[in-house]
Amino acid sequence: MLSPAVFKAYDVRGLYPSEIDEAGAYAVGRAYVEQFEPRRIAVGRDVRLSSPSMAAALVEGAADGGADVVEIGMAGTEMLYFAVGELGLDGGVMVTASHNPKEYTGMKIVRRGALPVGGESGLLEVRDRAVRGDWRESARGRVSQEDVWDGFVTRVLSFVDPEAIEPLHVVVDAANGMAGVMLPPVLARLPQVEVVRCFFEPDGSFPNHEPNPLLPENRAFILEKTREVGADFGVAYDGDADRCFFVDDTGEFVPGDFVTALFAEQVLAKEPGGKVIYDVRASWAVPEAISGAGGEPLVNRVGHSFIKQRMRDEGAVFAGEVSAHYYFRDFSQADSGVIPFLLMLELVSRRGRLSEVLGPYRERYFLTGEVNTPVADVALKLQELKERFGPEGRVSHLDGLSVDAADWHFNVRPSNTEPLLRLNLEARSQELMERKRDEVISVIRS
Repeated sequence: MLSPAVFKAYDVRGLYPSEIDEAGAYAVGRAYVEQFEPRRIAVGRDVRLSSPSMAAALVEGAADGGADVVEIGMAGTEMLYFAVGELGLDGGVMVTASHNPKEYTGMKIVRRGALPVGGESGLLEVRDRAVRGDWRESARGRVSQEDVWDGFVTRVLSFVDPEAIEPLHVVVDAANGMAGVMLPPVLARLPQVEVVRCFFEPDGSFPNHEPNPLLPENRAFILEKTREVGADFGVAYDGDADRCFFVDDTGEFVPGDFVTALFAEQVLAKEPGGKVIYDVRASWAVPEAISGAGGEPLVNRVGHSFIKQRMRDEGAVFAGEVSAHYYFRDFSQADSGVIPFLLMLELVSRRGRLSEVLGPYRERYFLTGEVNTPVADVALKLQELKERFGPEGRVSHLDGLSVDAADWHFNVRPSNTEPLLRLNLEARSQELMERKRDEVISVIRS
């Protein structure tokens, strides 16, 4: 089974087995190899119950297509990126549905250098080949296994000074996903850090909550647990552990914009004058922090394929998205969930209580967070918003519609997968934020 609808803007994702099954995985593996003609690729898989059989089928398809396949086994998505870069491979496929509920399966596909394959970079061609299923004759490739764990742990730890990390008390919610597998060997090299390990047992049925910390109901646990144990901070991971979400020492959620600003300052302290990329939804805190640290802020479209390509084009040292994707030049321009955790350990060790570090941000920047609204006609509604609010500030169509006024700004973007508009708005005061939020939402929902 292989529904064309499982091919999204950035990856492959659908219900198992009604939208994609092992036969579909075989077809994707073979189509990927026939489209890009890689000599050697890596294949990894997450903890989902369907992932072992889906990965095995994908390996068969890729090998039958003529590629040599290096299996890295159960791993986090960033470990697949690491393997492709470290082993000098021509590409790779991670069998994962990321933060989606347990019923889903999927794949994240990359080329040489861990550069993503998305809707604008070959994924639609892979879709067409896979659905058609008209294969050419090829000599079968070889299949081998590789253990990349030691190299991965050494690489992520190279982003911090382990000796600068003080004895800290941290809570981690692994959501029964890949973080529970990836973090223990890293933590073994940081014995001074005491970690309250929650839901570290890998379980593809996700028995405690969905592995999606973007949803408030899924991060309720980490907020409460951080307060309960008096931790220095808390961390919640998504299913494939390439994103981590932070909670400060008071149990308050930390927006991804503020985390990006903090990490930008850390990275720029080591690389003065570097370029840092952020997405159009972000708080003014991000470009102002980058400039304040002597860096060059570059705004970009949302989405990992666009961010990673821009990082290569600009030679950027770091990038961050509101959605808690954090990218590092020295990690194949790829996103990681482990490196941000380590950076936060180092930051709190050097600067003290996270809530106090965040104080100036919370006093200056007032954010709505993302507000989603179903709409019947996306294009018409964007035009209405432009006509109503465009005269108040500078208009940009880099990604959806952005309006920047003197003391407030917003971005409204269409969803890639459903008739939704996603609003992110910020103002210089709580009162102004609430007033402008209500004004923009009233237009969207009228």
